[in-house]
Amino acid sequence: MRIALVGDRSPSVRSHTRIPWITEALREHDGIALDPYWIRTTDVAAGLDGFDGVWLLPGSPYQDEAGAVEAVRVAREGGLPFLGTCAGFQHMLLEYARHVCGLDVAHAENDPAGRDFLLTPLACSLAGHESLVRLTPGTLIARIVAARETLESYVCSYGLNESYRDALTAGGLVFSGHAADDGTARVAELPGHPFFLATLFQPELAERDGRPHPVISAFAAAVTRHAAALRV
Repeated sequence: MRIALVGDRSPSVRSHTRIPWITEALREHDGIALDPYWIRTTDVAAGLDGFDGVWLLPGSPYQDEAGAVEAVRVAREGGLPFLGTCAGFQHMLLEYARHVCGLDVAHAENDPAGRDFLLTPLACSLAGHESLVRLTPGTLIARIVAARETLESYVCSYGLNESYRDALTAGGLVFSGHAADDGTARVAELPGHPFFLATLFQPELAERDGRPHPVISAFAAAVTRHAAALRV
């Protein structure tokens, strides 16, 4: 099962260095053998054919915003399991705002000269911090984590401009995880899609009894289901 790891791979990004351990842990504990391929954001335009899932990883600012956004669009429109983490969360929102909701919006980190920012600096940077996330009962993330709240790790300074939340929600996106202190968006998902989930926190950094974060295991299981369906 081939998954596209979309991001500009760097040894200085801790989430990137965790991928080999995550892959081995999925094999050992979940019996899922993933075959990951790194795709630079500058190479996404060449296509994502033949992949069973797309994971848009941290590491912003990306070398090519358009490539990151295109990876999200391909997964959303093609029914490919999609996971976005940290910058992946931010660019999933950017893709959805532009292509589904028709909003002409920018990411303040990528385009500081822009006018209408969907992603803006957080009131307090979360880089290097842990923070409690409250999950909406009945949502995909709540079922995955099997709890009403979860303590998660961040390496992030940008998040959703909350003035756009209603527009994205009206367009069909569900914000299913929120900061416990101020209610700002931390998780978003798309109902009706085989698996379309993004978190502002970085599940790559978590390790629970030697197992990957439940979000990563759930994504891997969705990739397995997608691959199996293609063989039927």
